[in-house]
Amino acid sequence: METLPEPGEAARRQSEAVLERVAQACEQHGGAIDFSEYMRIAMYEPGLGYYSAGLRKFGEQGDFVTAPEISPLFSQCLANQVAAIMPQLDQPRIIEFGAGSGVMAADCLLHLEKLHSLPERYYILEVSAELKQRQQQTLAGRAGHLLDRIIWLDEMPPEPFNAVVLANEVLDAMPVECFRTREGKVEQMVIGVENGGLFSDYREASGELQQAVENIEQRLETALPDNYHSEVNLHIKPWLASLYDALDTGVVLLIDYGYTAREYYHPERAQGTLMCHYHHRAHPDPFWYPGLQDITAYVDFTDVAYAAVDCGFEVRGFTSQAAFLMACGLADLHAEAVTDDPKQQITLSQQIKTLTLPSEMGERFKVMALSKQVDAPLLGFLMHDLRGKL
Repeated sequence: METLPEPGEAARRQSEAVLERVAQACEQHGGAIDFSEYMRIAMYEPGLGYYSAGLRKFGEQGDFVTAPEISPLFSQCLANQVAAIMPQLDQPRIIEFGAGSGVMAADCLLHLEKLHSLPERYYILEVSAELKQRQQQTLAGRAGHLLDRIIWLDEMPPEPFNAVVLANEVLDAMPVECFRTREGKVEQMVIGVENGGLFSDYREASGELQQAVENIEQRLETALPDNYHSEVNLHIKPWLASLYDALDTGVVLLIDYGYTAREYYHPERAQGTLMCHYHHRAHPDPFWYPGLQDITAYVDFTDVAYAAVDCGFEVRGFTSQAAFLMACGLADLHAEAVTDDPKQQITLSQQIKTLTLPSEMGERFKVMALSKQVDAPLLGFLMHDLRGKL
């Protein structure tokens, strides 16, 4: 924590406004709120939260870098998978959740154009007005001639449609509940405000959270150790249910850092996976200047799979990011992109290492495919499919 740079005065004022909003919420709920509500306010409160205010989040000048910003090769591989799916859909569309800076959308569309597989419509569902503006600027600059195909949405279209759904680093940013086990019981974290600062405490878990922890223990076939701290995302199933209802036919591609349940809730991971990012520094304190930092938790892909099946989806593939990219033509795309320039060769090599090495993003990030009435094999999972480990 000592290495984090101190925010400027304007940023501190914004954080104070977020803290005031948290205090109001606590007062409205009897003195304390669930951690998920605190995280929602800190991340998404209109005009105040991390993703709603005007702070730069992505790239070297922001707090973290996502795979599409590391190299266009990532989005080109993804576009290869999308192009392979689209002939199986009638009048297919693409919908991207939380498009970040817009780089992935631009590079995907440009590569789909090269493959003669452009969709009639590329929807971007974005809740942040500031990010929507940035996406529009990025797409105008990188793929301006394709802007007429792109439509920004605040919510899912009312009528079911056929689509490939892209969600890169979406699940990790959903608000989670933090819990601990104590003497055979489950307690959940609550947040309050006192003397101008935040504090956390625990109380008996809600019925929904208790059921979620029971499900985890059933999948592990053992009880979690006493004084075990972790988190659960209770929003995944409702989100997937809304996706299932919105699709007539389609495939959902989820890309995020995460584990299977046995890895996620391993006895040695007794402090959970919650992590914060500020100016490319990772730390574990979600209460440091609320509203100025990214708060995330790893994804329990076993839970995602169970939730998806409960909603009606079929889990069509699960693999590492490295295996997915290689299966989707990373080597061929690299061969096409490389030139005689030694500097360019080194840059491309570094980009590929970051995307694929186990010590970088290659194993930490996973890719899962869910389908609704699409049965053909999916390109990205032909090389290595880890569904058996879920």
